[in-house]
Amino acid sequence: MEANPAEPHGAAVVADGFGLKGPRGWAFRDVGFRAEPGSLVAIEGPSGSGRTCLLLALTGRMKPHEGHAEVAGFRLPRKMAAVRRISALGPVPGVSDLDPAFTVAEHLRERALLQRRYDGSVRALLRPPAERAAATKARIEEALEAAGLDLDALPKAGRTSVRDLERLEALRLSVALALIGRPRLLALDDADLKLPDADRAEAWALLRSIADAGTTVLAVCSEAPEDALRISTTPRAAEAGPTAEDDTADTDDTAAADADAPADDTAAADADAHADDTDADTAEEDTNEEGTADALAETGRA
Repeated sequence: MEANPAEPHGAAVVADGFGLKGPRGWAFRDVGFRAEPGSLVAIEGPSGSGRTCLLLALTGRMKPHEGHAEVAGFRLPRKMAAVRRISALGPVPGVSDLDPAFTVAEHLRERALLQRRYDGSVRALLRPPAERAAATKARIEEALEAAGLDLDALPKAGRTSVRDLERLEALRLSVALALIGRPRLLALDDADLKLPDADRAEAWALLRSIADAGTTVLAVCSEAPEDALRISTTPRAAEAGPTAEDDTADTDDTAAADADAPADDTAAADADAHADDTDADTAEEDTNEEGTADALAETGRA
């Protein structure tokens, strides 16, 4: 279903008493904040504080255990499938990794084909092949421009292998792949990991430009920029940024689970376009493995 042109493209994100429990205790708990469409939201905190779990829960890929959240009006955990369809993952280690053996062009072509196959309308699929190819090329170019990735500047242009990319280039590629689907919510993990200061500043400038263009951005980081809405998964939350309201992201209990620890229940993979009408609360047979497979399905290599 296409978004109403009168509505903002970005997704508003609201959390209230949001929490997720894993085998070793609470990954995060009592998270509350409000982000308007087109916000840059930074989830900060030390490694092991539940940042990745919060990111995956807010994108409908892990099932929370207390409180609730809403993404573009879709309430979690009930509408997890709907949230997955309007959100996209940039780099999330172990979930949406780039394939080092692929070239940049191969990654882009694969993602565009998957996007057209699973998300394209019947009318679009019936268009002449040349028309479909032109539309795919335009979508790829649009995503590359938004991600600031110039293929001609790479050592072998589009034939450059992922293993030969610098970290900032790999980040831009991951973001471009996510933007091919024109999501309302873009989420990425470890946005500033292993980046020198200059590259870190470029990475945040990139994410800020995507948010300014209308897409809501959730980014896990070790240290958030001052102009972001700052959410913390540590016991004492940092003050929210200038776009926040009075909500803060306090956590009552120390997060006892590692950020990569699986939750007790996660969202099962859902290929049915109408699955958002089902109640995720009744999905007692959901498993951690199924939730991971659902996130990996975005790459087509689950």
